[in-house]
Amino acid sequence: MTDVSHNRAAVVTGASTGIGEATVRALRADGWTIFAVARRAERLAALEAETGAVGIAADIAEDADVARLLARVTEAGGIDTLINIAGGARGADPVADASTEDWEWMYRVNVLGTMKLTRAFLPMLRANGEGTVLNLTSTAGLAAYEGGGGYNAAKFAQHALTGALRLEEAEHNVRVIEVAPGLVQTEEFALNRLGDRQSADNVYKGVEKPLTAADVADVVRYAVTAPHHVNLDQIVMRPVAQAANYKLIRKS
Repeated sequence: MTDVSHNRAAVVTGASTGIGEATVRALRADGWTIFAVARRAERLAALEAETGAVGIAADIAEDADVARLLARVTEAGGIDTLINIAGGARGADPVADASTEDWEWMYRVNVLGTMKLTRAFLPMLRANGEGTVLNLTSTAGLAAYEGGGGYNAAKFAQHALTGALRLEEAEHNVRVIEVAPGLVQTEEFALNRLGDRQSADNVYKGVEKPLTAADVADVVRYAVTAPHHVNLDQIVMRPVAQAANYKLIRKS
């Protein structure tokens, strides 16, 4: 594989924690220029000091923040790669007990945030000549499961957005990649979804070697570093212990 990382530049969202943070570290280790985007400025500042990434605090679902981010990146020389990792889940209620607030938050962050950032940066990626968009979705966007209705709906929508984008942007030589992980044990995902540490820990209880943020970041790094004519349309990755969304091997 040709090493072109010395002149590669990317925006990575969701960079303050989990897979986003791990992706920043992985690409910076390969010499990429990285604009690390998240809402929590203090965590970005620490990541910036450690890795040399450029931290930019922004809410990707807010139009003014997206415009400010685009201006900052443009002024700094632009990017050839957009990596949409920001997202998340809230709640695990059945549809009968769905929280409108949780569903709206999930759609706003996972779908509208991805759309707004992609829309903003597409002219830059097209002009580059060899642009890349990578969207981190989830196996929750490929198969529904009980208690996952809101997250399923948001991730199915993000998956569909990604497929449409690939069809629309091929003529502009913008490749569109989807990485859909299964069970990943990160610092905050299950905690933010379920609201307490015990419930979050139970998600991974007895599971031998769930995926880590670094595992996913390594796959993201490979996908965006492959020669540009190689488009890994969709990468589904799970721990061996998770044969499907509904089949998870737990050991006592």
